[in-house]
Amino acid sequence: MDNAEAKKVLEAALLCAREPLSIHSLKKLYVETDDQGNALGVGVGGDTIKELLEELRLDWQGRGIEVVSLSSGWRFQSRPEIKMYLDRLNPEKPQKYSRATLETLAIIAYRQPVTRGEIEEVRGVAVNSNITRTLLEREWIRVVGHRDVPGRPAMFATTKAFLDHFNLKSLDELPALAELREMEPEPAFDDDDAPVPIHLQALADASLGDDPEVEEDAPEETSFRSLLVELDAMEDGLKTDFDDLQLPGEDDAEQAEAVPDEAPDPVETPPRD
Repeated sequence: MDNAEAKKVLEAALLCAREPLSIHSLKKLYVETDDQGNALGVGVGGDTIKELLEELRLDWQGRGIEVVSLSSGWRFQSRPEIKMYLDRLNPEKPQKYSRATLETLAIIAYRQPVTRGEIEEVRGVAVNSNITRTLLEREWIRVVGHRDVPGRPAMFATTKAFLDHFNLKSLDELPALAELREMEPEPAFDDDDAPVPIHLQALADASLGDDPEVEEDAPEETSFRSLLVELDAMEDGLKTDFDDLQLPGEDDAEQAEAVPDEAPDPVETPPRD
């Protein structure tokens, strides 16, 4: 079999396969046998198959599908920019995973092998057993051993299915954590974090010793932060010591203490006959 014929066989096998095919599996396509079905040898070696796969990858450039190399082997798949059109053929929404599930998967991917207790230490909350069960059933993680500590907790690590799902050949292709932080969206400001109006900010600066010109005709704006600034200005000069104030009724009591009690004049009674 020449290389042209071998590439056709290889192309057909990848197009019809449901899962990625490894080089070892692809070698089976070219096993020569005798009349009794006994294997005589491999007609195409592994190095030749790799060269043919690279040729196929170049042949399919610029098309709707591409040849990719994954952790578990090679496969044809649609290009990312075509996915939005293919989703129209399957209106069912893909399964969504909770934030806790994705956080747990990320911790396992970046710190594997890791135990459930170590995951909880990173997240700061308890890990629901349904989360690990979901990831195990999805075959994205597996138990690779047990930590040699009291209780011998299971240690989790990712699988080749995890790499294939995210189009990764190895864990080395995971993005660096610094890159992930840069990808985080900027926090959105709500009404409470709205900028302080210019005239209120000027009043606040003046109370701190600065004396910028206050814009008299500035439009009035109301927000929680601006109300705080106004309250700060209103509190300036307020009385905070109330020791010199008297409670109601204290004046009468003091006057009563200042004037000594006078004995009443004796009443003379006429003598009896």
